[in-house]
Amino acid sequence: MDPTSEPQPIDLDDDDGDTMATHSILITHSGKSHTFTLPTHSTLSDLRLQIQQTFSISPEYQKLTAPKLGLLKDDSLPITTLPQPPKKILLIGSSNAAIQDIKLANSPSASTLRKFGGTGPIKPAKPVHRRQVDFTKSSDESKYTFGPIRVLTHLPNPQRSETYLRKLAADPGIKAVMIKHKFSVGMLSEMDPAEHTTHESRTLGLNRNAGEEILLRLRTDRYDGYRDYKTVRKTLCHELAHNVYGEHDRDFWELYKVILKGVEEADWRHGGRTLEGGGDGGRILWEGEERERLLVEEADGGGWTGGSFVLGGERGGGGNAVDVEDRRSMAARAAEERAKKMKDSSSGTA
Repeated sequence: MDPTSEPQPIDLDDDDGDTMATHSILITHSGKSHTFTLPTHSTLSDLRLQIQQTFSISPEYQKLTAPKLGLLKDDSLPITTLPQPPKKILLIGSSNAAIQDIKLANSPSASTLRKFGGTGPIKPAKPVHRRQVDFTKSSDESKYTFGPIRVLTHLPNPQRSETYLRKLAADPGIKAVMIKHKFSVGMLSEMDPAEHTTHESRTLGLNRNAGEEILLRLRTDRYDGYRDYKTVRKTLCHELAHNVYGEHDRDFWELYKVILKGVEEADWRHGGRTLEGGGDGGRILWEGEERERLLVEEADGGGWTGGSFVLGGERGGGGNAVDVEDRRSMAARAAEERAKKMKDSSSGTA
């Protein structure tokens, strides 16, 4: 049987014009039913042709299942062996149009079109712009940074102190100036206020051996809280300058000024506020930097102490702002003390 040949209608009249004996078969497919009537001498092959004409399903795609007989495979099977209505024979198969659609959908060109979400000509792929990684910057960040973080575990909330120090180490401005000036610090540590506070002075920071370790005072004298972040960050800038200069000479202050300016600029770029008007007592005005030099004394090779005045507007007892008159009197006393030391040194006395 040629599946491409057009099925011919069955003539139910014999040569004498008498009606031939017939056999009816009820076919169901996808919820639809149709009764076929064929001559008794017909075979399963003849039935398939009639099914093709009615359901548009080619014989090779037809699967017929009859009660008790199961799947019908032998096309030479006499049609009279098949059950008649009301018994049904189930037809399973796809129409020729549906099969063509499936073939087209599975073709390589159609697969490519689906992949790119289109139905027309495939447009050339756009070049992918990959973000370039600055390996030099990554290397500098890992080289010019802080080593281990050390906190005072015998004091309350050591986790908060660790978070504080890590925030300082990751501060965009601090990271930028460390890379720019090629600073590296072996250890960043929390300073114990009890060990660095007297009735005359309060050490805010220490730099041991030009960057081997930097210690910062994070807590208030009474251990009841933490000092202002930007004040402590300014102290860190001061101690970083001691990586290069041990004495508080002009070179030191020029470097400190550059470091602090770089940190403040990065603070602007990353959405931070300026130091002016903040909890650290206000921005340092560089035209008055000589006053700050007079108020700052060095301790332990890089420690930053300030008599009874410390950067951030703290007084020796509890962190109240120092008024202008106090600052002036302290500056004057510091100047007198320095002049006396210079005079004693020039005269050869201790």
